[in-house]
Amino acid sequence: MKIVSRNEELLRDALSCIPQPSSRTSLASCNKLIRFEDICAAASKIQSGVQKTPCMYSRLSKQYGMDIYLKKEFLQYTGSVKERGVLYLLMSLPQEQQRKGVIVAADSSFSLAVAHQAAALRVPVLAVLPAGAAARRARLCRDYGAVLVWHGGTAREAQLHARRLARESGYLYLEEEDSAVYLSGLGTVGLEMYEQVPKLDAVVFPAGGHCGLLAGSAAALKHLNPHISVIGVESESFPVLQQSLKAGHPTEDQACNNHHFYGDVSGVCFGSNSLQLTGKLVDKVVAVREEDILISMLRLLEYERATVDAEGAIALAALLAGKLPELKGKRVAVVICSGNLELHLLQQCIARALTLDNRVCRFSLVISDCPEDMSKLLEILAREEARVLDIKQERTFVTSELFTVEVICTVETRDKMHTAQLRNALLERYPTTVWTER
Repeated sequence: MKIVSRNEELLRDALSCIPQPSSRTSLASCNKLIRFEDICAAASKIQSGVQKTPCMYSRLSKQYGMDIYLKKEFLQYTGSVKERGVLYLLMSLPQEQQRKGVIVAADSSFSLAVAHQAAALRVPVLAVLPAGAAARRARLCRDYGAVLVWHGGTAREAQLHARRLARESGYLYLEEEDSAVYLSGLGTVGLEMYEQVPKLDAVVFPAGGHCGLLAGSAAALKHLNPHISVIGVESESFPVLQQSLKAGHPTEDQACNNHHFYGDVSGVCFGSNSLQLTGKLVDKVVAVREEDILISMLRLLEYERATVDAEGAIALAALLAGKLPELKGKRVAVVICSGNLELHLLQQCIARALTLDNRVCRFSLVISDCPEDMSKLLEILAREEARVLDIKQERTFVTSELFTVEVICTVETRDKMHTAQLRNALLERYPTTVWTER
């Protein structure tokens, strides 16, 4: 790759005076300066083991008034960008440690990436999972070649047991962290986007508790072109990165009520390296609502045929929700980093997103308990081209006059305008119609 500028001074300032972590038991490495050359070396070393994912022009561009390019990292073999950092991490281990093996804990995308990439390198992997681990991810870990050990009821208990096994067996305990090696692997995303999309104005990344992708890629992008705006996006429910930047150090874990929905992005795992790089190199960090993420997931499924999780959709959500108006008319790349959503959660998310998008609605009304009135109601719904998803009749607990029935109907419409048209038609015929607000 052609180097068009040099900004080692900027990176050196970002990572100066970083204390060595005392609580990490995994890699005894390497909180050293992350240089542009380190990221280039990682790109060269991992190119045969990970996908060079496409960065494609999005069909959403015209709708939102900017040229949007989607970096589809969810197309990696395990559905996550973390394969890049994991592969470089494993390849950087001494041969003796590679022969002994590594241990991971929890059913995260990081653990899946370790299991898959370690198998390719013939590194033994032991995965310690809690009783509540997702069955599909546990099965994938085993299929990739990891040996599974079940311990405890929480991720914390599994992690403590994994550390204990690592000390006793000589294995190396790996957890997602911000060592220079891991960040360099993740930073290869920035290199690829710069090469794939000429004249970029801005790049938007997922952030939150896992900002290694944001930090590593920012190091690459700002070296190549300091004028590219680098933006991170996290959830309003736990704006841990913004709070940490304000405090000047990583904040304590925050409770996340919907951790199954947010997955890996809900935890706090970044350290001083990631935080210092983010504070120095990232231009802006914004927060989005849970509703915005759901709409983003829906748009990606409809327009891009991309099935992603919250971490994968959160960066695009900032554009769709109007959180970055300064990017109108600009050329913007967005990283879609993960597609590891459980099937039952996908069904719930899409159903909820359709409701938020005013395309699934519910109403109730009271009619006489005779076939003719029900037939007239169905005729109105057919005339207005509303698709009936569910219809119920309540006779026993109706508080209106005798021989009436309360009809509760759920319908699907085309869009917000179609919903308003249906609502007006029903109110004209049935003035007492009650519309269930979302």
